[in-house]
Amino acid sequence: MAKRFTASATQLKPDPRFESKLVSKFVNCLMLDGKKTVASGVFYDAMDIIEEKLPEEDLLDVFTRAVENVKPHMEVRSKRVGGANYQVPTPVNPKRQQTLAIRWILKAVRDRKGRPTAVSLADELMAAFRREGTAITTRENIHRMAEANKAFAHFAW
Repeated sequence: MAKRFTASATQLKPDPRFESKLVSKFVNCLMLDGKKTVASGVFYDAMDIIEEKLPEEDLLDVFTRAVENVKPHMEVRSKRVGGANYQVPTPVNPKRQQTLAIRWILKAVRDRKGRPTAVSLADELMAAFRREGTAITTRENIHRMAEANKAFAHFAW
């Protein structure tokens, strides 16, 4: 049977500017068609925009807190019991929390049309840092669904 995950977490090198593996992972997820220099340029441009708008804040701290704010704690999973499908709330493991947070931030950025990606990314990261924006709305919707289906929690075995 094949391994479930690749060894990318162990092979991941920190990015050159911030020395952070989270930034490296984010740039890899931002990358399209293998163009890593373009993706890292977009990310660093976004960080420069954030630095202009929030000069008193540490850039790496803004980024990590934005990702932390978007991370979901609960999600719903379908469970088939006795011919019926139930949405069962389950806790999210930390690796999936990070993946979902990055995915939701990038989806919010890509859905904003008509603006450069760096500007949209900077706006979304600052909004997530302040606990507002599209990615935070997605997280709140997931938590609301988990709360609404709390009655089915006993099916999670």
